[in-house]
Amino acid sequence: MALTDKQRRFVDEYLVDLNATQAAIRAGYSQKTAGQIAEQNLKKLEIAAAVQEAQAARAKRTEITQDMVLRELAKIGFSDIRKIVRWGKTELRVTDAGDDEGEVTEAYHGLALVSADDIDDDTAAAISEISEGREGLKVKLHDKKGALVDIGRHLGMFKDRIEHSGPNGGPIPIADMTDEQLAAIAAGGRA
Repeated sequence: MALTDKQRRFVDEYLVDLNATQAAIRAGYSQKTAGQIAEQNLKKLEIAAAVQEAQAARAKRTEITQDMVLRELAKIGFSDIRKIVRWGKTELRVTDAGDDEGEVTEAYHGLALVSADDIDDDTAAAISEISEGREGLKVKLHDKKGALVDIGRHLGMFKDRIEHSGPNGGPIPIADMTDEQLAAIAAGGRA
């Protein structure tokens, strides 16, 4: 069965941000029922197949693969600040014009950025920002934990916990439901 214009629009909008509820709203479904419609749409085989086809076409068009994305996330997730910044006790030579000896060595704790030529491409990809202000050098890396969580989710290391609740977050009132309604819930639908 062919998709309706609204369903096709839902598929296109879903690919924007993978937010099914917002995709339903942008596709023209009622805001009030968008969450339910979105859930139902994603369970329909024709729509799920259209989403998969569109994602595959986009991946082919952009030549971006899951492996490429994982490699980029790995650069961030497994980055090491020690490849970018050096710190520790350093000697500083100070010249005092009033001193006959000319040079004095003082120890201080320093922070220095590694030369750009010494930073490999993988490490450079993990850098979000480098700036210099009144307080000195500032190096900011992309979110390491976020990258590791994304990698872990992709590899199936974490399971999302989904809870269902009734009105106002309370229990689902099943005592007054018919057998058909209970069967629909058991099958993954709504009563």
